[in-house]
Amino acid sequence: MVSFKDLKIKIFADGADIESMKKMYKSGKVQGFTTNPYFLRLAGVTDYKGFAEEVVREIPDMPVSFEVISDDLETMEKEARIVSGWGENIYVKIPVTNTRGVSTAPIIKNLTSDGLKLNVTVIYTVEQVKEIASSLLPDVESIVSIFAGRIGETGVDPMPIVKEASQILKSMSLEKAELLWASTREIFNIFQAEECGCKIITIGDSILEKLDGIGIRLEDASLDTIKTFYECAQKSGYKI
Repeated sequence: MVSFKDLKIKIFADGADIESMKKMYKSGKVQGFTTNPYFLRLAGVTDYKGFAEEVVREIPDMPVSFEVISDDLETMEKEARIVSGWGENIYVKIPVTNTRGVSTAPIIKNLTSDGLKLNVTVIYTVEQVKEIASSLLPDVESIVSIFAGRIGETGVDPMPIVKEASQILKSMSLEKAELLWASTREIFNIFQAEECGCKIITIGDSILEKLDGIGIRLEDASLDTIKTFYECAQKSGYKI
């Protein structure tokens, strides 16, 4: 019977609640962590650097991604160098463009050339993958994050895009560039990501809680659901 322990893809917890991150770190179910400004605000983080330093203290031996917060490329690059210095296990998240649609490829090339580990994020298209891949180096660790779940929300099947992205990285011999499936919406996305050649998938807390359900017999899952519905009806005291 398949379980989450049989998965080859690396699971990264996605969020910024420090207590949840510590819990998942100790659980043995994840191999890394990602954050972003949305999650930081949702978690009530007010001191970005202080939060990052606490995370690195609590999670010193797994990759953790922290994102730059500026919109102009020059400041982004300066911030990336600062964030990188917060910990040896940090990957700096750089969006594929700024809010005006200007590609960040030039600063990605500069930062990678200086050996910084980057997580290039919010990628939606094959063209973006090609441009970013040309800015990476084969001997520097990096992550290429495709927002597969959000692509799916536009009505487009993300799998062909992710599969082509995987082939692009291979064709350019970017052995240390890991393809990441982001914006996961359900457990089945893990198996889709593996099929596409992703090395990493990011998963939020609500889905991480369902990992133990991998491998359950469908008949048992059906019965458990029926029991849940029945118990809800009984506790509510409904009459027909």
